[in-house]
Amino acid sequence: MSQTVRVRFAPSPTGPLHIGGVRTALFNYLFAKKQNGTFVLRIEDTDQNRYVEGAEDYIIESLNWCNIPFDEGPGKEGDFGPYRQSERKHLYKQYADELIAKGKAYYAFDTAEELDSHRKDHEANGKTFIYNWHNREKGRLVNSLVLSEEETQAKLDAGEDYVIRFLSPQDETLHLKDIIRGDIKIDTNILDDKVLFKSDGMPTYHLANIVDDHLMEITHVIRGEEWLPSLALHYQLYQAFGWEAPEFAHLPLILKPTGKGKLSKRDGDKLGFPVFPLAYKDHKTETISRGYREDGYFPEAVVNFLALLGWNPGTEQEIFSLEELINAFDLNKVNKSGARFDPDKTKWFNHHYMQEQRDDELATDFKTIQPELEDIDVNYVSMVVALIKERANFVSDFWELSHFFFETPTDLDEKAVKKAWKEDSAEIMTKVISLIDTISDYSVENLQTEIKGWITKNEIGFGKVMMPLRLALVGALKGPDVFDIMFMIGKDETKRRIDNLINTLS
Repeated sequence: MSQTVRVRFAPSPTGPLHIGGVRTALFNYLFAKKQNGTFVLRIEDTDQNRYVEGAEDYIIESLNWCNIPFDEGPGKEGDFGPYRQSERKHLYKQYADELIAKGKAYYAFDTAEELDSHRKDHEANGKTFIYNWHNREKGRLVNSLVLSEEETQAKLDAGEDYVIRFLSPQDETLHLKDIIRGDIKIDTNILDDKVLFKSDGMPTYHLANIVDDHLMEITHVIRGEEWLPSLALHYQLYQAFGWEAPEFAHLPLILKPTGKGKLSKRDGDKLGFPVFPLAYKDHKTETISRGYREDGYFPEAVVNFLALLGWNPGTEQEIFSLEELINAFDLNKVNKSGARFDPDKTKWFNHHYMQEQRDDELATDFKTIQPELEDIDVNYVSMVVALIKERANFVSDFWELSHFFFETPTDLDEKAVKKAWKEDSAEIMTKVISLIDTISDYSVENLQTEIKGWITKNEIGFGKVMMPLRLALVGALKGPDVFDIMFMIGKDETKRRIDNLINTLS
């Protein structure tokens, strides 16, 4: 086994990558990078019935978008390829044969109908059918443990369908170790004899997985909790081959926002948040599933919130750059219990990373999604973004927060009108227009000095001027500083808007 840390992320290309899968990839990446190790992507595509065209590209694009690229894998060939299991299928038969030769596995010729009949018999008696030590040699099941060598060979020569099953031991206790869950004891009497290989020449997940991890010199298997039930078999397979097993770590589930049950696409659809990194189109149903990228999340925000789903750095720190995550990451600080997904917290992370983005880059993104800005100078848009981004979680929020910088308001908020517009408002605002006319230095600072000085000198309440002024500029009592808005839209447009308000409400 290699002394250099080698980990792998091994998804099946059966559809879009769930964020639980992205988190598994992320934890593998962080662990590898902290140890100066290698992060491998292996595509487990032996189940051709479930293979989905384009899913592999989607997985790779997702990892690249999250800035957690793999070191070895499809298209980045290292010394341990190929990295698609379908291109490795010639390897597995010899290992299945080796287990039979060692007496660690056996041929089983039972048909699907026969096994189904056994299951129904057991259910009728209130029992569960398990193919293992208590029935494999009783004569009702057809396998090489009860058949003679000649009978077994005759069936193989005749081309009868078969599977190769693992011979799980009887009356033993397995002592397994998991980095996250500690010591685990398993009674082998409850284990079934899992199928490892089929007569169509294809291995099952269990055999292919172990053989590939061994041949690729994987030192640590970091995977989801759903694989915990397979740990006993995988551990025994390493023993059966006489190979050194990697260290195992099973990550906790990502739970629904309620904290009960595993997070699913349905939860996202119901509550209005994505569960996939990128949008995904199902070509069979033509449905499009939302993605974090398309919903306006920054990859840094996605990586940051995923890292804290199940891992606790042991400090109060919540904002981590990728480099900080690598330095701080420790599998011993991953929790055993499930991590509740909080959609509001994901927005909080995105809000933080939005403030760190350059205004000109955000302005370019804003122009891309807002047709009204097509002909507007990006530098002006960038100045607007600087004034409003603090109130936004996404670039898609910008228009609602800033439309009045680009177009004259046509509607007035009714509640704002009642609050801001009094009997003497028209007279006061007419005087404000005259005042603005006299201001030659139309800077934010000077506007503030001149108008506030005028209000104080004439002993007018600030609200009697500032509220109708804001209403004129914005159409509502919201938005950034009034003097910033006046400066941005210019003197003529400011006067025009105040005049419009007077004419509308008088």
